[in-house]
Amino acid sequence: MAQKTLFITGASSGIGAATARAAHKAGWNVGLFARSEDKLHTLAEELGDGTLVLPGDATKFEDQVAALQHLRDSFGQVDAAFANAGTGLNTPGTEKGDPSEWHDMVHINIMALLYTAKAALPHLKRQKGHMVLTGSAAGRVHIPGSIYGASKWFVHGYGGNLAEEMKEWGGRCTVVAPGMVDTAFFDEAKPDKLKPEDVADAVVFALEADPRNAVREVFLMPTG
Repeated sequence: MAQKTLFITGASSGIGAATARAAHKAGWNVGLFARSEDKLHTLAEELGDGTLVLPGDATKFEDQVAALQHLRDSFGQVDAAFANAGTGLNTPGTEKGDPSEWHDMVHINIMALLYTAKAALPHLKRQKGHMVLTGSAAGRVHIPGSIYGASKWFVHGYGGNLAEEMKEWGGRCTVVAPGMVDTAFFDEAKPDKLKPEDVADAVVFALEADPRNAVREVFLMPTG
């Protein structure tokens, strides 16, 4: 059986990089997609064989299409894709929010995720493959005026709809929804919160589940 291959957006740091490490350790080939080419090369050197650096902008559909084709050409197949690229806002809320920030965030948190799904599905369909989406606890609750939270509500709603679409040909879709994670997403360290490795473990859990088991959502919260 050919070694399975995973495409990861936002792979240069945080949850994406941790997932690359965890998946590679579990025996997967990994395609590392992000804008930070230097960081991708550093990660690829750390992991060694079975990695492919795929520099590109997640908000450009053509970049993701080209990256996925390169990944398939290199490893023969693409079995899973992790739409992980995302961003937050410096100015929260609606009344005080910055519309230009909203524009950029929507293009990353929503459009880039849709591009990953659209670009990956033709490859995944051949393998009865798996889509994983980074959701959030913020997409499970109402937060006063939160535009970021609303973007994650979209991920949760779309993830369920995509799961039903993929079910038609035996594919699976999982939303991994963490609470606060100690990453560079925040200006200050959050040592008592989840680590990127916790989220990575959840992604690998869903990917490695028996084919009869479609893990639709994994919801993680810090104990602290």
